[in-house]
Amino acid sequence: MRIGFVVSEYHAFVTSGLEDGARAALVESGLALEDIERFPVPGAHELGQAAARLAATGRFAALVCLGCLIRGETPHFDYIAQAATHGIMRASQEHLIPIAFGLLTTNTADEALARAAAGPANKGREAALAAVAMARLYGTIASPS
Repeated sequence: MRIGFVVSEYHAFVTSGLEDGARAALVESGLALEDIERFPVPGAHELGQAAARLAATGRFAALVCLGCLIRGETPHFDYIAQAATHGIMRASQEHLIPIAFGLLTTNTADEALARAAAGPANKGREAALAAVAMARLYGTIASPS
């Protein structure tokens, strides 16, 4: 099983923790490190775009999108959160592969760091486990003829 990580480089102080948690979860699930491929993107807005492109290749059983938005003083947070969410879901539905949602939408950096800390509550870890579970489920479902 090959899994692709689409990782936002914006707020890397948070997304690196999400990625560490996701990578650890996949290894614990029996995947080899060489079965995980990382694709960095500039920010959360680009997660769905890259996921769609990667899903179209047919190279991956699932993708994991990891990013972080921290609310600011303007509505920009809301626009990016909505666009990223819809982009990720649209990519999954159009290409019929699981694409896990590991995009934090927090009010503060402290909230984000708490969700990216090492341990079982790491949201990157949760997203990676969801991707594997869905990839396994998809594997049991017959393809349309």
